[in-house]
Amino acid sequence: MRFLGERPAHDLTYSDVFLVPRHSDVGSRLGVDLAVDDASALGIPIVAANMTSVTGPRLAAALARRGGLGVLPQDLPLQELDAAIHAVKDAPVMLDPLVRVTASTTVAEALRLAPDTTGALLTIVDADGRPERCIPVGRLRHALADAAIGDLVGDPVPALDDEDVTDPRRAFELIDAAGVEAVAVVHHGRIIGSLSARSAVRATLYAPATDAHGRLRVAAAIGAGGDPGERAAALVQAGVDVVVLDTAHGHQAQMLEAVRAVAARGLGVPIVAGNVVTAEAVRDLVAAGADILKVGVGPGAMCTTRMMTAVGRPQFSAVLDTAETARELGARVWADGGVRYPRDVALALAAGASAVMIGSWFAGTLEAPGEIEVDEAGRWFKSSWGMASTKAVEQRFRRLDAFERARKTLFAEGISSSRILLDPQRPSIDDLLDMITSGLRSSMTYAGASTLAQFHERAVVGVQSAAGYDEGKALPVSW
Repeated sequence: MRFLGERPAHDLTYSDVFLVPRHSDVGSRLGVDLAVDDASALGIPIVAANMTSVTGPRLAAALARRGGLGVLPQDLPLQELDAAIHAVKDAPVMLDPLVRVTASTTVAEALRLAPDTTGALLTIVDADGRPERCIPVGRLRHALADAAIGDLVGDPVPALDDEDVTDPRRAFELIDAAGVEAVAVVHHGRIIGSLSARSAVRATLYAPATDAHGRLRVAAAIGAGGDPGERAAALVQAGVDVVVLDTAHGHQAQMLEAVRAVAARGLGVPIVAGNVVTAEAVRDLVAAGADILKVGVGPGAMCTTRMMTAVGRPQFSAVLDTAETARELGARVWADGGVRYPRDVALALAAGASAVMIGSWFAGTLEAPGEIEVDEAGRWFKSSWGMASTKAVEQRFRRLDAFERARKTLFAEGISSSRILLDPQRPSIDDLLDMITSGLRSSMTYAGASTLAQFHERAVVGVQSAAGYDEGKALPVSW
């Protein structure tokens, strides 16, 4: 990457810069390869942050199905974490997961799990949890809120045998011929998943991120305290493909010792460590054994670190400097936080990040943990909170006695409760990935790059004023 003019002496964030179009021989957005050039072996450069309100097993599986990676948070109790890992590993690679309800589930309860969107299905299970039939969520549209799902009249959606949906295009044709938006998928007469027409199309555009056994990939985070080597080994034994060592200040002695302890185990999986914003921190953590560095202090939507402490660094410059040093050492960086639009993802990758971590943006999706709620204006939302907030601190230290918990929460930072609205036009993680990767693919064609490595090499970045940034936004009202 190079600057259009002289590189400014001051640090820059994403809104301070723009990409300059260059001569391009790349004729189509579909002619670019989004495969990641780091040890994570992802198909797209998108990672869901290890936030409790963002990444659970459902979102992690959905993201891996499209080539990305979800990082399960360290705050989960061990039993829940083990169950989450196995849920991702057991999830179908191509099929949509089942949204399970019972015959006694009310319409209101069902709509908190799966709102009325294109291709959305509910799966009614029997008393033993075995799927009996699938119905479209659209059938609930005119039903009373307290009506039981089992009392609704109508035939179940058509079913296809799993052997008939191995080819995505063929599956789309069968769904289209049936005149429905989605079908149930059965194996030996038992429902194992569902598939919408949109998912069939997406399966032709994205390659899933899978492990050596063909299962979806998943990462998990651990802290620097306790016995990180033992905890990392247990996670890998459970099936984790990437271990993320995470603390707010990654350039400290305890984190360096934790990385050394995990690296000494020789677990055979990539080690991610952070968070950092300087080249010096990169050198120290790579020397300790880290393969990938998490970059970002304070840019997150739920984070108040910079306002509370004045500590941090504008994210574009943080990524640019750390990525350059990491590549010299054979490592890579993930840009963690600060993305608001697809343009920001493209800029982070142009600056040298191998992938971009997204938090709050993904909290407002159907797949994120928590039920869908409705605000006073009738809009869908989910609750989100920062990982250094009072709410997160109370969860992390719930095993301590009340006095010690109270001491910990005195020093909490970040937002404890925020409503993240679901976009009615893009309510799922798939919808957001379509938007993000579409923008990124276009950015790469403008730069004349067919791979992410070429994109970083060929990107030309200019510096703009606040007025220049505003000029690039679409008008919210007509002329």
